[in-house]
Amino acid sequence: MTATLPTVSPARPDAKSLKGHWIDDWRPEDPEFWDNGGKQIAKRNLIFSIFSEHIGFSVWSLWSVMVLFLGPAYGFDPAQKFLLTAVPTLVGAALRIPYTFAVARFGGRNWTIISASLLLIPSITAAFMIEPGVDYSTLLILAALAGVGGGNFASSMANINAFYPDRLKGWALGINAGGGNIGVPAVQLVGLLVLATVGAGSPGLVAGVYIPLIVIAAVGSAIYMDNLTQARNEKRGMRDATKEGHTWVMSVLYIGTFGSFIGFGFAFGQVLQVQFADIFNTPVKAAYLTFIGPLLGSLIRPFGGALADRFGGSKVTFINFIAMAAGASIVLFAAQQRSLPLYLVGFITLFILSGLGNGSTYKMIPAIFKQKYADDEHRARRISGAVIGIAGAIGAVGGVLVNLAFRQSFLTYKDADAAYIAFIAFYALCVLVTWVVYLRPAARTKIAV
Repeated sequence: MTATLPTVSPARPDAKSLKGHWIDDWRPEDPEFWDNGGKQIAKRNLIFSIFSEHIGFSVWSLWSVMVLFLGPAYGFDPAQKFLLTAVPTLVGAALRIPYTFAVARFGGRNWTIISASLLLIPSITAAFMIEPGVDYSTLLILAALAGVGGGNFASSMANINAFYPDRLKGWALGINAGGGNIGVPAVQLVGLLVLATVGAGSPGLVAGVYIPLIVIAAVGSAIYMDNLTQARNEKRGMRDATKEGHTWVMSVLYIGTFGSFIGFGFAFGQVLQVQFADIFNTPVKAAYLTFIGPLLGSLIRPFGGALADRFGGSKVTFINFIAMAAGASIVLFAAQQRSLPLYLVGFITLFILSGLGNGSTYKMIPAIFKQKYADDEHRARRISGAVIGIAGAIGAVGGVLVNLAFRQSFLTYKDADAAYIAFIAFYALCVLVTWVVYLRPAARTKIAV
């Protein structure tokens, strides 16, 4: 199947597709080009990008569910279980850099097919190898394999960033990321369904559900997605992006937003079981609640991008981090008072705010480089696409830090209070960084986003 656009003007030829679903000419900033077919092509690619990324997120967060199945028969303590959720987070974070490169090397469509197909490895192994008596090192390897799902986000975002005009990037990237993020609560709902129907003795069923969905994602991407020839000219973007100070600033901010989202998503069920062991004494009781926060955080992410489109990403991000510090303070107070209702309110608020912040911070990236390189649209797009990959990778490391913070806090103090204090301090740092770099008057004369 090939994708073509109607002629927009004699002086500016229409897009031509080469063999293998390559689009030779892509000008989303041209209103006439966009309205006469470009929008439809971008939308089609967005839909299948979301589906593939959604499955990737589910496989990546598979172990947030699997640890709930590891009852006394397996013989693992909470610290070991927190490590099992930290490992795929770390692997996924590391893979986001090469996955971003892969879009330029292979094309967005082609890499979506490959990355979706790779998800079969962790799904098949988890479906058949998890049972009482399995040694801990084997589980660590299986958990590490699930990390391939974390890379899908970076390649998907870099690809969709190239398809949409700047005025719609906040919305498009928010929808793409939000649809992917829903993979976290989706796999937790699958886990809840398995626990509620067949019990904790069949963890492999959770992974098995995704095997046919992965096949559908790979085949659908092959049939309906396209590659952009111009993506092959973006290969130096990563090198240039590493020289930009804004790359590292945005990466720190994304640790606070996405790192919180994915870290809390992986750890929430375990934290409930340890923090309120008398209430959540069975896996199914914890599973009833674990999906709510990630679901709301995923659904709200596009609104973070839309708010950033309207009011400016830096303002939304600044206010959001203040609110996140307040939310973490509520969680800390509730944990000390052992108030489960207040604890749940605080944690779910953190999920929602992390989703909003994910949308607003990602909107900031293309806006920053569009202003900085206003006279060179191609360079702005090339660097912003690379920064999206770098920030996505470093932000995912925040998920590792969240799980390690919980692990160390429980090991040292037998509660999570030290972890919550660390989260509050980091959100305060993000408030300060956002103000100094993007909101104070002297900063806004250079970059106003």
